[in-house]
Amino acid sequence: MSLTTLRLGPEDISQGASILRRGGLLGIPTETVYGLGADGRNPRAVEAIFAAKGRPQDNPLILHIPGADWLERYCGHIPPQAYALAERFWPGPLTIILKRRPCVPDVVTAGLDTVGMRCPDHPVTRAVIAAAGTPVAAPSGNTSGRPSPTCAAHMLEDMDGKIDGILDGGPCTVGVESTIIDLTAQPPRLLRPGGVSLEALEEVLGPVEVDGAVRRLLAQGEAPRAPGMKYRHYAPKAPVTVVRGAPAAAAAYIRQHCAPGEGVLCFREFAQDYPGCTVRDLGPAGDKAEQARRVFAALRSFDAAPVARIWAQCPDEGELGLAVSNRLNKAAGFHIVEL
Repeated sequence: MSLTTLRLGPEDISQGASILRRGGLLGIPTETVYGLGADGRNPRAVEAIFAAKGRPQDNPLILHIPGADWLERYCGHIPPQAYALAERFWPGPLTIILKRRPCVPDVVTAGLDTVGMRCPDHPVTRAVIAAAGTPVAAPSGNTSGRPSPTCAAHMLEDMDGKIDGILDGGPCTVGVESTIIDLTAQPPRLLRPGGVSLEALEEVLGPVEVDGAVRRLLAQGEAPRAPGMKYRHYAPKAPVTVVRGAPAAAAAYIRQHCAPGEGVLCFREFAQDYPGCTVRDLGPAGDKAEQARRVFAALRSFDAAPVARIWAQCPDEGELGLAVSNRLNKAAGFHIVEL
């Protein structure tokens, strides 16, 4: 059944909260990407998220809350590290994995005994969560597998007619999903790189282990402990090949191997090097924050171009480069050329 998807703005907080309270689906803006939100205490509402996205049921969701004072409502055995991270990075692009309380529905956690908690750095979404009086379960607001939406228009491309409304809070300022850190593991484990870098986490926590799924697909039978770990994600329709190496060397490799009419996602310095190709600018080679803001919109834009293949340059893994690299590698199904 097709719905009429309401276009809402920052002045429509009460209407957005009403959608959530009655079990509806609401597109919400965050600093990372747009999310597809539902009342995180309502199993039927959360199940509707999976249906709208076509998302596998074994892929857990994140609960979004307005502040760290809500943690004890939904989590048990909270270590002091959680509050140290919240003080440093919340509101912000960090999800903390903790032991769940029984009140958190199984459908949110994919049956795990843990739950991801986040306080988003967007005033519209924090206001709608507080007005609804409930935690909001929300994955990214795209059809499962496609690039995540970083503006309301991109979310509507995938969700118009499938959800009750979308709150337009402007373009996302970070552009990649939140970092996910598992505090139930010792040492703490990075499950997904994102807007908070590994280096910044280690300033608070000390040594952090990087989960193997950050750099590879989970093997058959491995259960994902966080969103984005198991399946091919962020992918445009055309197959992607990532070329990793020094920027000039990677640009030269792509020049030698790409064919006219193919797509190229490259650093700004090399955007004029591919005549006859559909070129998208990832941002300057040295500006990883700009690359993070651009990567999903660039990948999504190739779907409007008749390209049979996409070649992508990739930053090194320092700071936000780990998150950008992770998203490109997953978009490529880990089809990577190492130089």
